Amino acid sequence: MWTADNWREYEVLDTSGGEKLERWGDYILIRPDPQVIWNTDRKDPRWRRANGHYHRSSRGGGSWQFRDMPGEWTIRYDHLGLRFHLKPFSFKHTGLFPEQAANWDWFYDLIDGSGRRISVLNLFAYTGGATCAAAAAGAFVTHVDSSKGMVQWASDNARLTGLPGNSVRWIVDDCTKFVQREIRRGHHYDAIIMDPPSYGRGPKGEIWKIEESIFPFIELCCQLLSDQPLFFLINSYTTGLQPAVLTYMLETALRGRKKTILSDEIGLPVSDNGLILPCGASARCIFK
Repeated sequence: MWTADNWREYEVLDTSGGEKLERWGDYILIRPDPQVIWNTDRKDPRWRRANGHYHRSSRGGGSWQFRDMPGEWTIRYDHLGLRFHLKPFSFKHTGLFPEQAANWDWFYDLIDGSGRRISVLNLFAYTGGATCAAAAAGAFVTHVDSSKGMVQWASDNARLTGLPGNSVRWIVDDCTKFVQREIRRGHHYDAIIMDPPSYGRGPKGEIWKIEESIFPFIELCCQLLSDQPLFFLINSYTTGLQPAVLTYMLETALRGRKKTILSDEIGLPVSDNGLILPCGASARCIFK
């Protein structure tokens, strides 16, 4: 498992009964996690004095309960010099997936050691964790997401981190339609990052169902790779897309190219018991 173990301001403190106890900078949150199917005694006193607790509803969704909690705050990923705005919002999220730091570290080193200016396409790019990491390594990043609010949030994170204003191109668009237009324009990228949702809608109502859409989309994106590509990264939080499936899709779509593909779960260390909490899967392709 690839583990995000370089955080100082984020920590999974404990896990029990379908929930995880987390430290986000100065604040303690309790959030549901479907992987946590075990129960412990919850001896850590912070279970009882959390600043925020997301309670699931039996009717679906849920709601936050707060105590001494700001509406927004910031967190640092000092390992790469990144800064992020956080805020609790619908369906338990905070605006950051800290487990992705395992991938940020990986491709930061690839970009930094490449000896050239790498052009990166980040698709379904959310609030820009990967965008900021790639740009901090010296890449020029095209950041694409269908949500105007998420793109603005990502832009704010880039400014907070102190990235040059010309290091990222911000695009609000349906990812499939954007890729199709880039192919027609003859544009190419040295690296592609994608974090496709299980289900989603584009800005004009376009429907994305990952089981139907992901492989044709990967094939489409392969047409955007430059003559000297560096890497291709796919992240998945969809239960049916196991690491081996991610490998097979990339192997098939990239047949004929010299490459090495590795896939595995990504996870976060749990301070209380030393376990690694699984948090999805990734496939990493390095071109030779």
